[in-house]
Amino acid sequence: MSHASTSDKSSSNRGKESYGLKSASLSPLETLGQSVANIAPTATPTVVIPLVFAVSGGGTWLAYLIATISILLVASGINQFARRSASPGSFYTYAVEGLGSFWGGVTGWALLIAYVGCASAVTTGFSNYSNVLLQSVTGAQIPAVIFIALSVLIAWYVAYKDIKLSTRLTLVLEFASVSLVLVLVGVTLYNYGFHLDFGQLALQTTSLDALRGGLVLAIFSFAGFESAATLGSEARDPLHTIPGAIVRSAVIVGAIFVLSSYAQVIGFYGNSVTLDKSSAPLNVLADKAGLSSLGILIDIGAIISFFACVLASINAAARILFLMSRHGIFHNAAGDAHETNATPHNAVTIASVLAFIPAALLSLNGAGDFDIYGWIGTVATLGFITTYIIVSVAAPLYLKRRGELNAQHVAIAVISTGILGLAILGNLYPVPPAPYSWLPYLFFALLLGGVAWIAVIHKFHPHVVDEMHRETQFNRARFLPDSEV
Repeated sequence: MSHASTSDKSSSNRGKESYGLKSASLSPLETLGQSVANIAPTATPTVVIPLVFAVSGGGTWLAYLIATISILLVASGINQFARRSASPGSFYTYAVEGLGSFWGGVTGWALLIAYVGCASAVTTGFSNYSNVLLQSVTGAQIPAVIFIALSVLIAWYVAYKDIKLSTRLTLVLEFASVSLVLVLVGVTLYNYGFHLDFGQLALQTTSLDALRGGLVLAIFSFAGFESAATLGSEARDPLHTIPGAIVRSAVIVGAIFVLSSYAQVIGFYGNSVTLDKSSAPLNVLADKAGLSSLGILIDIGAIISFFACVLASINAAARILFLMSRHGIFHNAAGDAHETNATPHNAVTIASVLAFIPAALLSLNGAGDFDIYGWIGTVATLGFITTYIIVSVAAPLYLKRRGELNAQHVAIAVISTGILGLAILGNLYPVPPAPYSWLPYLFFALLLGGVAWIAVIHKFHPHVVDEMHRETQFNRARFLPDSEV
């Protein structure tokens, strides 16, 4: 009888560790692929760098360098948790550990806004470049909403079927698309000659205010770099693999962004259309480099990168929704794992539908692809920045309770929170033109809706709060050394 009880308990614990997902199935490279794909590094040179240049001019490279350093400071706070525990909950469970169940719930809600919004926004990047490619080949275009639906449908199917397929596919797709960008960057720098562009390096065409404005957009380029943390139950050796993936994704992609922005500014010298006015900047660079045939490949690379980001965002959103539903914050059906595929299939479906709706409705109402990208992407970015601030604050409090806090941890939290606060301020002042002036208030309204729901849960459903703490404690305890158990 005692043996049976012990066996049942062991089986229950194993089930709780994996949550019905594919336990320890992802290699370090596949885990890294999740974060890299969520950043969509090919999308930034094609879309965001020109926007940063419009604000920061020749200081674009420095805006990206500062953004990279800022993101690494945020990663340091994230990894205080990621090195000690792992689950599908990512920042949701980190905030529970650092600030308690209420702020954990708020963080999970903000992260859902961020990941779903990111998936929705980048469907329009997929749509835009799909139509660019289609027009170059056939001379025709089709309604954007068809491509929006296609990107979500394919991403839903892959995410529904297998997380290994998802991460391997995104890794291969991003490697292929980034390789094309790096080839073009290399040729552009080679044609410029083996000397430095002192005009850029001396910041002759920028200012501190311009850099601050560009920093907001540059940080947007990194949104989702932490999404490997949502694979806490599926990554091998997660306490080492996930922190490594978070830092490496920021370093690798940050280097690509700094180099690409420097090269793109050089490549547009003497061009009749400036970088910030170009609708296809990499195609312009390809033409100037005598590699016009590379233009079609670059369009394909952009399509690939945007799709990989849709897929990675849906995977991440689904896992946050999955764990929050298992705790009782949302309907428990979203907390079910597929018996055969070992994926959070219901949560994947819900996340996919939610990602499709805003982009599709705006497209059907006549909004352009990149207008939609900017609008929804701004709301998503505010969600990411909010969660980064919360986790940056939670980390030193968490370490203090463990007796591990030092001055360096406090300094990192203060600096990263300050920079992120400036990024939010940059969306409020100076007041941007409408509809961008409305978007922060739309985000805050969505956030307050979640705050109200979490408050109701805490007041009327205390068993949910108990479950959040119970599972967080269990999850933390299973990673403690035997001497601490």
